[in-house]
Amino acid sequence: MSKNELLYVTKASAEWWRSAVIYQIYPRSFADGNGDGMGDLKGVTERLESLADLGIDAIWFSPFFKSPQKDAGYDVSDYKDIDPLFGNLADFDTMLAKASSLGIKIIVDLVPNHSSDQHALFQAALKAPKGSPERDMYIFRDGKGASGEGEPNNWKSVFGGNAWSRITEPDGTEGQWYLHIFDASQPDFNWDNEKVLEYFDGVLRFWLDRGVAGFRIDVAHGMKKRKGLPDTRESSTEMGGAKAEADMTIAELEEQNPFWGQPEVHEINKRFRRILDEYDDRAMCGEAWIMPLSRMASWVGPGEYHQTFNFGYMFADWKKEAQRKSITESLEAFGKVGAPSTWVFSNHDVIRHVTRFGMVNGVPQGDGIGPNSEQPDEARGLRKGRAATAFMLGLPGGAYLYQGEELGLPEHTTLEGKYREDPTWFRTNGERVGRDGCRVPLPWEAGVNESNGFSTSSGNGWLPQP
Repeated sequence: MSKNELLYVTKASAEWWRSAVIYQIYPRSFADGNGDGMGDLKGVTERLESLADLGIDAIWFSPFFKSPQKDAGYDVSDYKDIDPLFGNLADFDTMLAKASSLGIKIIVDLVPNHSSDQHALFQAALKAPKGSPERDMYIFRDGKGASGEGEPNNWKSVFGGNAWSRITEPDGTEGQWYLHIFDASQPDFNWDNEKVLEYFDGVLRFWLDRGVAGFRIDVAHGMKKRKGLPDTRESSTEMGGAKAEADMTIAELEEQNPFWGQPEVHEINKRFRRILDEYDDRAMCGEAWIMPLSRMASWVGPGEYHQTFNFGYMFADWKKEAQRKSITESLEAFGKVGAPSTWVFSNHDVIRHVTRFGMVNGVPQGDGIGPNSEQPDEARGLRKGRAATAFMLGLPGGAYLYQGEELGLPEHTTLEGKYREDPTWFRTNGERVGRDGCRVPLPWEAGVNESNGFSTSSGNGWLPQP
């Protein structure tokens, strides 16, 4: 047994997250408890015994905060309250208490890179003058040109189009531009501002005091932008960057992606970790789309994240050589820093792996699969997908399951455009179908009603099932 393997074994019993199976719930699609066609906390509470029977250790909830729902809750207007779509804080406390009684921990999905444009802080920034403390909570810049009519730089949104939107100043004139790496309804916070750091200190403590076991940090690699906001090369706004990043040096990566994985973000990681360490038995996992593995491993260990998602493994081919290479490299890279690897195949942002493994001519991962796309071999995908999940659960480290993965659920690949809600669909005029196909409501009881037991009502859920 190697030194790294010994370190893993000795710590595993003391730190639950090192070997935990964590089940992701996308709240609007898990279970509808009040019959309105939208999943909610009441529905989750009623189905917790089913999850306990699976033997999971924890649930990671995608955002349930108050939100205009322009991006399915990843546009937060109040980080300390529950969106009425899902219930209220009392419903959360009831769910948390029942989960705890079943031995299930709760992990909250924190979205610190950006807020909703309806957040009180952003609304205050819009009403305040240029150069004010309120504006400095976000990233506002003057435009280029004599009248400021040009975007401050050439950055593109992950969802398509420009990453800048111009505001109308309080006096009615055309004004500054604000940065939104995602949708225009999701302005980026200014993480160079101590007031932003202090604000999120309070958010972390609010939920930790309420009893959650930790956080999944959304877009963990995106909070810090390079000084001066320099222009970037084309196509580098994709979550993982532009091209062949595994073959690039860290310096090249930082040059290509001035808004992803900047070295200063480690100070935020450490600050978050210090707060979690004030509490017993808490953990934090970063959604950090960074490569190579050696760089990803620098985000975990004492003082920073407990885990990061292993996206390299997520997209490894289901072939012996590819699996062996990814697993060996992952264990080696994370083992060097005394951290466990994580293993994940599916989540709310990617095509479900049962469908990916059924594709014959490659997977249009960034675009999604729609009615006009090549369709998967469903039987082939199901065989490979079930085998992959079973195999993954036997690997040393932490495993993440996306809701429905235990059933071998595929992507909804023929969802019509009239039902779609993903901002990607709208910002690209339908050129990229987006992520709705992996987010459709779960079937609980086949044929019991139109939504197959997802809702207590007789109609469909918020998205139609396949």
